[in-house]
Amino acid sequence: MVAKIRNIKSTETKAFTVMHFFCGSGGGALGFQGATEEYAGLKGSYRTLGGIDVNPRCCEDFKYLTGVKATCLDLFDRRDYIDFHGKEPGTEWHEVGIKEILEASNGEYPNVVFLSPPCKGLTGLLSEEKANTKKYQALNRLVVRGLFLSLEAYKKNPPDLYLMENVPRIKTRGKSLLHTVKGLLRSYGYSVDDRDHDCGEIGGLGQHRKRYLLIARNQSKMPNFVYIPPKQRVKAIGEILDKLPLPDEPIAGPMHRLPKLQWKTWVRLALIPAGGDWRDLEKIAHESYWLEHIPRGSGSHGVQEWNEPGNTVTSKRGGSGSTASNVSDPRLKERAGRHPGVYRVVKFDEPSPCVTGTRFGSGSPAISDPRTGFKEGTHKAIYRVIRWDKESNTVTGAYRPNNGALSISDPRFKCSSRDGTMGVLRFNEPAKCVTSGDIHSCSAAIADPRIPKDNESGVFVIISTDGTWHRPLTTWELAALQGFPLWVRGKPLNLSGSSDASWRERIGNAVPPPAAKAIAKVVLRGLLLASENAWELSNEAIWVSPKVDWNEVRLMS
Repeated sequence: MVAKIRNIKSTETKAFTVMHFFCGSGGGALGFQGATEEYAGLKGSYRTLGGIDVNPRCCEDFKYLTGVKATCLDLFDRRDYIDFHGKEPGTEWHEVGIKEILEASNGEYPNVVFLSPPCKGLTGLLSEEKANTKKYQALNRLVVRGLFLSLEAYKKNPPDLYLMENVPRIKTRGKSLLHTVKGLLRSYGYSVDDRDHDCGEIGGLGQHRKRYLLIARNQSKMPNFVYIPPKQRVKAIGEILDKLPLPDEPIAGPMHRLPKLQWKTWVRLALIPAGGDWRDLEKIAHESYWLEHIPRGSGSHGVQEWNEPGNTVTSKRGGSGSTASNVSDPRLKERAGRHPGVYRVVKFDEPSPCVTGTRFGSGSPAISDPRTGFKEGTHKAIYRVIRWDKESNTVTGAYRPNNGALSISDPRFKCSSRDGTMGVLRFNEPAKCVTSGDIHSCSAAIADPRIPKDNESGVFVIISTDGTWHRPLTTWELAALQGFPLWVRGKPLNLSGSSDASWRERIGNAVPPPAAKAIAKVVLRGLLLASENAWELSNEAIWVSPKVDWNEVRLMS
């Protein structure tokens, strides 16, 4: 139920400006750019002034995705720079001031400031002991430093709203920081509200992603309500991935390549049930499982059965990157004039036939060499693996298996890894929160029911007992779960650089664009009404009330 109190005369579309601090790769900026609102005869949108980040790669991503420049600035003060880096800054470094902040926003004063300060020292992915070190405490204090610089830079024409996004654990690990942040905002005339939300619910993502959001409203410039975004259905991860090509298909670009894992890691993934993680491996009776080879014969180097119908004849040659064009031919009879050394394997203790200049397949002989490559007197424990249930050989001072150090076939898979390590996600359920880690540190694998027809990429395809392929998520798929556009100007998404680890970190740290868009729309509704001195009555849930609470009054008095 909405009741308009004042007549609204404006019919033009209004563009409100937004500035992004600690902008990262521009996920939040994408959301604001995509947000438009038409409400009670008013139309509005956003214009991005710019972004600020210390990471040059993030600044390149911001420009690539939004078309707007991001300025590379280090917002540390001198003390925190030293605490974080463990050394004095170089002569080229200086503390950023108000002048640089105004230059980054092209001399304009934004209507909205969106901050997404570093959360590494506040997240549960970091141990409490490490989080309390000087380095990460300095990183945490950037939230206060960045906020203060923006408040001072835009003091002549304060922003209507401040939004600050972070991890929920900021309320405990960063409790003192939040007390400072709220006090600072209130001292500049802002009413403050903070609460947690699920980005998956407000953005309609394919993952659950719990986040913290502080919203501060300038009471003199924006006296009306800001409402909470409506919840949407959280999609199953399969709804997102099923629309994408399988990993390693060239059409999707370099970010869709599968991580190269060790064979034992592929086996572990296959044994972990969908929805489970590393802890399920301890429950498995490993002696009751074995791997069965299923020959497919139609891929690279595929060899077809002599007594079976052949596969489709294609124009490609045999070998890597092509379809099968080989056959297991039982006819290997000597033909007239054929070189007697064709495919000849010479015994180690017999004379060699005449040495020719031809290759092995046409005359050059091969030898059955019994030598292992180890010299006389080599330590007997080289590459020795001791059984778990047997006594050990003599312990020597050797430090590697290849010169005598012993190895053990340890059946235990016990570690202190956190929940979700090597987690395998179900295809028909929402994913867990996308982080910057790989499968060894989080749930970043999927039980994919789409089995590749050919193994062209050199990765291992092990079909699990549930009939699906348990495989890592690609970086491109993680970006899809975060709501990033997968195609940019007609080409597959390709962030700055070439490192999957760096890409994943930036994607995991990003504000999901659809969640940012949902927040931007409800903020835009409030900005539109405030611009016309209009207000409304509604039964929707209120995010930031125009009423000043008594805590604010006591703090400001």
